Amino acid sequence: MHRATKFVATGAKIGTNYLKHYGKKLINASASKEELHHNNANDIYDSLSQLKGSALKVAQMLSMDKNLLPTAYQQQFALAQYSAPPLSYPLVVKTFEQQLKKRPTDLFNSFSPSAINAASMGQVHQAKFNGKKLAVKIQYPGVADTIKSDLAMVKPIALRMFKINPTDYNEFIQEVQQRLLEEADYTLELKRSMELSQQCTKIDNIVFPKYYPEWSSAKVLTMDWIDGEPLGEYLKNNKGTSGENQRIGQAMWDFYHYQIHQLRELHADPHPGNFIITPDRKLGVIDFGCVKVIPSKFYNSYFKLLNQKILTDKALQQKVFEELRFIYPDDSEKEKKFFKDVFLRLVELLGKPFQKNSFDFSDKKYFEELFRFGAEISVMKEFRESKKARGVKDALYINRTYYGLYNILHELKADIDTSRFSSQV
Repeated sequence: MHRATKFVATGAKIGTNYLKHYGKKLINASASKEELHHNNANDIYDSLSQLKGSALKVAQMLSMDKNLLPTAYQQQFALAQYSAPPLSYPLVVKTFEQQLKKRPTDLFNSFSPSAINAASMGQVHQAKFNGKKLAVKIQYPGVADTIKSDLAMVKPIALRMFKINPTDYNEFIQEVQQRLLEEADYTLELKRSMELSQQCTKIDNIVFPKYYPEWSSAKVLTMDWIDGEPLGEYLKNNKGTSGENQRIGQAMWDFYHYQIHQLRELHADPHPGNFIITPDRKLGVIDFGCVKVIPSKFYNSYFKLLNQKILTDKALQQKVFEELRFIYPDDSEKEKKFFKDVFLRLVELLGKPFQKNSFDFSDKKYFEELFRFGAEISVMKEFRESKKARGVKDALYINRTYYGLYNILHELKADIDTSRFSSQV
C-alpha cells in the first residue's frame, strides 16, 4: 500500500508541476519547459529512489536513452546507476540471518556496516576473509515481490511523460518484467556469473571476480572485490590515455560480441556502474544480474540486418522486416512504405560500424546524426499511434546493449576493430 501511495503522490506532484508550467505560459508565452522537466525529474527520481527495486531500475534504463528523455531526466535518472538511499545495518544483518543463518561478522573477518555502493536492486558491502577483500551484494527487501505491481504503476508515467506508444509498452514490458524477475534471483545470477565469466576468460584485457557459493543465496551474492575506479567515474575524470581507452574499448567490444555470436547469451546491462577500470587499465565486469538469452530464430533474423545486402535487396528487406515485425503483411501500402523507409534508415545508421573492419566511435558527426534521427522517430505520430508493436520483444535488450555499448565507446573515443567475433548469419 505504501508503494501505491508513493506513486499516487508522485503523480500529484507531476500534475502540480504541469499546472505551474501552464500558469507561467499564460503570463509568458515563451516560458521554457526546462524548469518543468527539472522539477518532474527531481520528483520522480526522489520517489523512485525511496522505493528502490524495479521502479528505480526503469529510471536507470531510461537514463541511458538520450533519444527518449530531455536532458534533465537523463541527468537525474543517471544517479540510479550509482547511488540510492542505502539499507540500514540492522536490516542487512536481518537479511543475512534469514538467508545464511548467520550474521555477517560471524562469516567474515570484517564487514563494512555501511554500504560502499547502493543502487537500484541492492547494495554492496566490503568484507574481508583471510586477507582477501570481498564484495557482498545484498538485495533490498521485497524487491522480487513488487516487480509486477511497480511496473503497472510506472505505466502512466511512461505513457504520459515519455510519450511511449501503449501498444509498444504492453508488448515490451513483459520482457522487462522477465529480466527483472531474473535479476532479483541471486541464485540464478551466481550460476550465470560463474558460467559466463569462465567462458569469457579468453578475451584479452578483461577481468572477472571469483564467486563464492558458500556465502551466497537468493538474496546475498559474494564475490572478490575488484580494486579500481567505476567506469562512470573514469569517464567523468577523463584520466585515461588514448592507448588505455583504446584497449578498454576493444575489450568491451570483444566481450559483447563474443557473447552474442559464440555463446548466444549476454550481459545485457551495459551501464557504467557495472564495470570497474583496474589500476592496470583492464576492464572489470562485476554484475551479471541482467542476462539475455538469444533465441536462434531471432538471432538468424536480427543479425541479417548487418548484411549490406539488406540496404538494396528488396526481397531480403521484406522477409527480415516482417520476421522482426517492423512491418506486417496486413499493413496498408502507405504504412509499409513509411515503416520500411524509417527502419531502413535506422538499420543503415546503426550498422555503419560493421560496414568496414574498423570504426572510430569518437566521430561526433555520426552520433549527432544518430541522436537526431532517434529524436525524429520519438515524435513521429505514425509510431505513437500505431496499433501494432513495431519490433519484437527479443530485440529490446539487444538494442539496449548496443545503445549502451556505442555510447561508452563514444565517451572512450575508441577506434575499434569491429571485425572480431562477427555475425554467423
